[in-house]
Amino acid sequence: MDIRIGITNSPREINFESSQSAGEIEKIVATALEAKSSHISLKDDKGKLYVIPTAALGYVEIGSDTSRRVGFVA
Repeated sequence: MDIRIGITNSPREINFESSQSAGEIEKIVATALEAKSSHISLKDDKGKLYVIPTAALGYVEIGSDTSRRVGFVA
């Protein structure tokens, strides 16, 4: 799953691939925002842990888990 997180007041965004499903990631973000938690924690495919403060979240884009096609589209 391709994850893209926008951080407020920052021109860069966090990009990583995760083995978690779209539903799991959406649930983690939604429950953290509803509970007014101080941060969210997400893991990537390589085992890195990302801890992001919820106050700095601009957006969370959850991509599809289908593989990208290579080549020309007819």
